[in-house]
Amino acid sequence: MIEGRFFINGELKSTAVGIEDGRIATIGNLVRGGDERIDLGDRIVLPGFMDPHVHFRDPGMTGKEDFGTGTMSALNAGVTCILDMPNTKPPVTGIKTLESKKRAVSSKAYVDYGLFAAITKNLDVAAVADRVAGFKLFMGSTTGRILMNDDALIERAMAAIAPTGKRISVHAEDDNLIRRDGERNDRDHMRNRPPEAEHSAIRRLGRYRGMPLNICHVTNAESLALASSFGFATEVTPHHLLLDSSGEDGALLKVNPPLRDRSTREKLFAAFIRGKATMIGTDHAPHTLTDKSSDYDRAPSGVPGVETAVPMFMAMVKKGEMNLGELVRMGSTNPAKAFSVRKGKIAKGYDADFAVFDPRKMAPIDANVLHSKAGYTPYEGKDAIMADTVIVRGNVQMRGGEFCGSRCGEDLFD
Repeated sequence: MIEGRFFINGELKSTAVGIEDGRIATIGNLVRGGDERIDLGDRIVLPGFMDPHVHFRDPGMTGKEDFGTGTMSALNAGVTCILDMPNTKPPVTGIKTLESKKRAVSSKAYVDYGLFAAITKNLDVAAVADRVAGFKLFMGSTTGRILMNDDALIERAMAAIAPTGKRISVHAEDDNLIRRDGERNDRDHMRNRPPEAEHSAIRRLGRYRGMPLNICHVTNAESLALASSFGFATEVTPHHLLLDSSGEDGALLKVNPPLRDRSTREKLFAAFIRGKATMIGTDHAPHTLTDKSSDYDRAPSGVPGVETAVPMFMAMVKKGEMNLGELVRMGSTNPAKAFSVRKGKIAKGYDADFAVFDPRKMAPIDANVLHSKAGYTPYEGKDAIMADTVIVRGNVQMRGGEFCGSRCGEDLFD
């Protein structure tokens, strides 16, 4: 039994929640007796957050991150479920590589998870569909050799996936419109990968209206509106919302798709605050500082973000810059619904996943206390409220800001 101020049906309510077999069994009936009781006082109890887009680099690139450090980072943010992308080494492109990755990560997770399979020319959809969270379509070049930008091949893949009902997350940049000119900074990178590459990819997907598509890491308000007009889900990242291409030279903030100029970022953020996006996905893609210190052309794309996103948005809620209901909707309820997992709400029958925050404990982000192997954060010094207590399916994993749990994370699609 847990007592506290729970976010239920759009409002904070002081009540008690009973848990049985990892699920919410009762709400509001406080029974004094032998059951273990946790009193969370006046802290805010939210449904556990879900990050539908992370790259935990396991297997094959575990010097950058692994499932243990990645899920520990998620846990400290109040994220109780993550979905991991397929461009690891080897990439998940079939049942053998899927099973190999499942074995590699199965005993490492501190939060629940699901894995994606990449859409490739020879993917056997039927063999993997029941065991993945969804499928990932890369229409633009990025980490890994799994580009799929041919309309005929995409159409064939869509036809195979449609009967499964699985969601397709799309890296929507038309590779035909990506230039390969030399780059020295984020502004050059933005020039090579213009917004029109996004717009073109989304327009080409318009023929699949009615299918469960998710347009990942949308970088501008126009793409957000275009994708929404086709009925697609949309995902926005903290770096495209909070960072832009006007910074210093260097590859620390190099990402695909790229950061945009300040005006574009501000328009996207305004749309986000108005609730125009479906969900938040961090696209957590860590590299070491050594990797990022290479010449811009050779440096890899990606930044860490899973541990800092929700805490930064919670600080915005405290400062009145963001609505708590919208954060829960885009960070918890919508991604859980989109990928058909029994999470995202504090309601009977849902997993007993809770992220607890103390609004009085806002502090600047400090990379030295984060858990990713990246060893840095693009959000150094920004205000954040880290999770105080985190519960995954009734298992208390963090309490008072300290880890006290176990590697209890489960594959939700196995």
